[in-house]
Amino acid sequence: MRIMVVNDDGIESDGIRRLAGMAAELGEVWVVAPRHQCSAMSHCITVRGSLHVKEENFPVPGVKAYSVDGTPADCVKVGIKYLLPQKPDIVFSGINCGYNVGADILYSGTVGAAMEALLNGIPAIAFSEERGGSGAAADTHLLPVVRKLLSMEIGKDEIWNVNFPGCPPEELQGIRENRIPDRIPFFMDDYRVEEREDKSFCLFVSGKAAQTAGKGTDMEAVLERYISIGKIRNEVLGSRSDG
Repeated sequence: MRIMVVNDDGIESDGIRRLAGMAAELGEVWVVAPRHQCSAMSHCITVRGSLHVKEENFPVPGVKAYSVDGTPADCVKVGIKYLLPQKPDIVFSGINCGYNVGADILYSGTVGAAMEALLNGIPAIAFSEERGGSGAAADTHLLPVVRKLLSMEIGKDEIWNVNFPGCPPEELQGIRENRIPDRIPFFMDDYRVEEREDKSFCLFVSGKAAQTAGKGTDMEAVLERYISIGKIRNEVLGSRSDG
């Protein structure tokens, strides 16, 4: 199996190293990732100018890795069209530092990269975990979760979306499948205002994490310390197949 690994946190992130290490147990791995942090890029692509591509030393033996001075979706495009000798069999995107649940998936560069794979006819799985968590749930369950998902059918207009809570292993409650995205974002916008002498003002942006969630949603699962597994549909591809 030929696997392309991408993310939105950058080529040097801990999450992509761990994901590539797991992927290496399943087949041939190519890493193509942004040179810099690209969170919340969604499906943004570069349409003018240039993309600087550089081969990188990657801390997983046997893995070929490149950085791209572009967005996560750019990385998928460049990997498919210029770097890999043949199309990958699957794209793994992540492990993102921070949940991609609820309405936040609309902004996610992790999900955007997975959707770009889908547009090129390649199945994809997006992985995320709680920001600031231990990472133990992902490290323990990543490989068995992936093996299970690879054995399951999914529509050509859908990706898998997997989120790991950041609790210690002994506090993990299990796995919840068939989770639907909540209608609200996990991080609610919070702005701190600073007035300026010229009568303008500056907004300092942060987010307040949700404390409650809808029944049956991805957000409910992670808040209750379950691994959340669900599908996200690409409406463009879905409408094409429906019509």
